[in-house]
Amino acid sequence: MSKVKVFAMYLPQYHETEVNNKFWGKGFTDWVSVKKATPLFAGHEQPQVPMNNNYCDLSKVESIKWQAEIAKKYGVDGWGIYHYWFNSNDRTLTKPAEILLENKDIDMPFFFAWDNASWKRTWSKIQGNDWAPNADEKAERKGPEVLIEYRVGTEKDWKIHFDYLLPYFKDSRYVKHDNRILFLVYNYSDEIQKMVEYWDKLAKENGFAGMECVFSYNPMHGIPKTAYKFRYEPLYSGWGGFWDRAKRLVFRNAVQTDIKLFSYSNVWKKLIRNAKNCHDNRMYYGAFVNYDDSPRRGKKGKAIIGGTPDLFEKYLKQLLSVCVNKKKPFVFLTAWNEWGEGAHLEPDQIHQFAYLEALKRAKYGEPK
Repeated sequence: MSKVKVFAMYLPQYHETEVNNKFWGKGFTDWVSVKKATPLFAGHEQPQVPMNNNYCDLSKVESIKWQAEIAKKYGVDGWGIYHYWFNSNDRTLTKPAEILLENKDIDMPFFFAWDNASWKRTWSKIQGNDWAPNADEKAERKGPEVLIEYRVGTEKDWKIHFDYLLPYFKDSRYVKHDNRILFLVYNYSDEIQKMVEYWDKLAKENGFAGMECVFSYNPMHGIPKTAYKFRYEPLYSGWGGFWDRAKRLVFRNAVQTDIKLFSYSNVWKKLIRNAKNCHDNRMYYGAFVNYDDSPRRGKKGKAIIGGTPDLFEKYLKQLLSVCVNKKKPFVFLTAWNEWGEGAHLEPDQIHQFAYLEALKRAKYGEPK
């Protein structure tokens, strides 16, 4: 039995919000993109359909409870819930976390993963997230390029943000590591580092040992060696790392005509090799179930092909072994329910519970 905890990343983008209605039409959620997906090559499993057509509405308590029950049953130790806080006045997709906070009987540890970036239109040259590009492509290219602006703010704003999160931090289910509050941050900056130092002070004032803010690893961002980091997989291991990202920046105006395909085994082997060769005691590792972002990006997307539950079990077991040897307490798994990126443990019509069963075997060493 592996002592390493598996935290599955959790997307709250499956309930109606004012922001979705405003930017992409009444009733839009990520399910819209998932349902409209089409196969782009031979053997392409699209659209991916939840088992029993269970398109969860995450504004409903019963949906969260059902998810938590099956997650715990098959070995998920907690959810890393994506957190969309843009500035002191703008936040969205908060309902699932609010349901968890209000319903103490839902037995699921959790923490937040802050996707700290602006939301922008796909044609915008501004840095940020264009997470619903297929929906955006059909709109006329006019109006504001930035949908919601991300601003780090000042110490006053940092205090507002921390105070908003404090009831979650104090919840017994919120994940702490040696009484430090676990909090993932995707985009590092000097300003964020100052905010983290301030939050560490506030955390200690509230009875914790401090913050364990873990930054998404990027060699171009100058993250201090003393900071906690994680390698977001499969993106980092999947397509070439630093030099591939550099080429994409240079040729970003080139038209991509076909979805880019990558080998499941090759990506996993590189992921495990990176973990074995890493000697940074403040680096945590990521893992993945599958990856295919064509529901959101169509032919401009990427897909990792050749994945099976057996291969997932095989490679996850190897990574957990590396984590044990290197005394890593947990691994971040993409994902619990990233259907728009083809990364989900939630059961679908084709594989049903097979990936969840593979996770359980990888963790507990149970025979098939």
